[in-house]
Amino acid sequence: MLSRSSFTSLVVGVFAVYVAHTCWVMYGIVYTRPCPAAAGGAPGECVWPYLARRPKLQLSVYTTTRSSIGAESNIDLVLNVEDFDIESKFERTVNVSVPKKTRNNGTLYAYIFLHHAGILPWHDGKQVHVVSPLTTYMVPKPEEINLLTGESATQQIEAEKQTSALDEPVSHWRSRLTLNVMVEDFVFDGSSLPADVHRYMKMVQLGKTVHYLPILFIDQLSNRVKDLMVINRSTTELPLTVSYDKISLGKLRFWIHMQDAVYSLQQFGFSEKDADEVKGIFVDTNLYFLALTFFVAAFHLLFDFLAFKNDISFWKKKRNMIGMSTKAVLWRCFSTVVIFLFLLDEQTSLLVLIPAGIGAVIELWKVKKALKMTMKWQGWRPKIQFGTYNDSEKKTEEYDAQAMKYLSYLLYPLCIGGAGYSLLNVKYKSWYSWLINSFVNGVYAFGFLFMLPQLFVNYKMKSVAHLPWKAFTYKAFNTFIDDIFAFIITMPTSHRLACFRDDVVFLVYLYQRWLYPVDKSRVNEYGESYEEK
Repeated sequence: MLSRSSFTSLVVGVFAVYVAHTCWVMYGIVYTRPCPAAAGGAPGECVWPYLARRPKLQLSVYTTTRSSIGAESNIDLVLNVEDFDIESKFERTVNVSVPKKTRNNGTLYAYIFLHHAGILPWHDGKQVHVVSPLTTYMVPKPEEINLLTGESATQQIEAEKQTSALDEPVSHWRSRLTLNVMVEDFVFDGSSLPADVHRYMKMVQLGKTVHYLPILFIDQLSNRVKDLMVINRSTTELPLTVSYDKISLGKLRFWIHMQDAVYSLQQFGFSEKDADEVKGIFVDTNLYFLALTFFVAAFHLLFDFLAFKNDISFWKKKRNMIGMSTKAVLWRCFSTVVIFLFLLDEQTSLLVLIPAGIGAVIELWKVKKALKMTMKWQGWRPKIQFGTYNDSEKKTEEYDAQAMKYLSYLLYPLCIGGAGYSLLNVKYKSWYSWLINSFVNGVYAFGFLFMLPQLFVNYKMKSVAHLPWKAFTYKAFNTFIDDIFAFIITMPTSHRLACFRDDVVFLVYLYQRWLYPVDKSRVNEYGESYEEK
């Protein structure tokens, strides 16, 4: 069996190998080896760029309800850019006619052609085109109402019917279409074409050399949920913003891999909203900052694992509650479960929701240990029994109860007043949503006050030796990392502010650790002391 230290070293080693391997893979994506024979004059082994001939090009965007087209009469021209300059960035908004089939929860496709100027795309043998759906299916967000003053009984019944109807996905309009063309005059090695770019390449034979036509790419990562519009049956026209920008080969390959990763997430059951959170990390963030975010996220994952491991190990070996605030444990469990339900109600990204759910399960297990709960079965009926406390534990409970008594004078009026204010002035989807939001606002706004009983117990006992400092340290690192993620991942504002609140609390714990130095007569986290040994 591996010891705890060797197991931690193994985890850190695996983590280091994972980071190094990821860096190597990223380097292989960004850097592409050019054709070595290009400089030696052996054109038969290389694939040359057709854009190096500087042809006059034209960009045409068509719409159709069919996923494949075979005749000019089946499509509508919505945008035509003559004398298209691949180096010039542009953005244009056009009105697109919405067919009746699309208005009846159907689909509309955009066909984008890049072809020679003055020639229709289906008459040009060297044209390239890509297809992108302009519609997607999503469940509309329920409308929020004032729970006290905004509804009559009849309106509530109609709202419930509407809500049940909105549980089914409906067609939404993608109001943005982002196009890119790879502009580098890069010469590929024909024997080792990158697989990611190869599927976007179209080859033509010109004399003795093979050329690849312009690589036209649709940036699907720019299709965000915030840009979607519900398609009503009365809508005949909808706006479409077509934007274009050139792209380098390295960024093109990176973007292809990121789009494939988002698609894989959706295949594993991630919703459109969850995938949109991942898109936002790539689209709304600078690439250099994105690389930093990757390393930060990797360390966050490592510290999360080590914090969970040490926290579970600490509570697994905990034999008494001397120096530990039971009220703080109960509150931490309650607040963690409430936060998880709140994030679930807000349909928060799984990147935030899954760790919150794991934390809630661990906190429930801690409550069982803190209250010394045991379950025995009497036939088919479970019977829960609670253990007894010794004199030292009862002394700790006295300090704990004293701290909660003073704290309740401040906390309860604030929470009740906040819940009443939100009920009168804020709109919610349902009474359940108001209840969860009221609880979670109390947790976020005043939750740090419930950490004060543990600080009060530390002050009375003049000791912090009973606290799980290894788990605290890893959680502190994650708290500072959360401060960075608070500006990157979409989350409720109250959850974002709570990240910074935890920084202050941990600094107070550090001050107490400095204030109360090591005393060999004090018990450690396992109820043992040096003098007893």
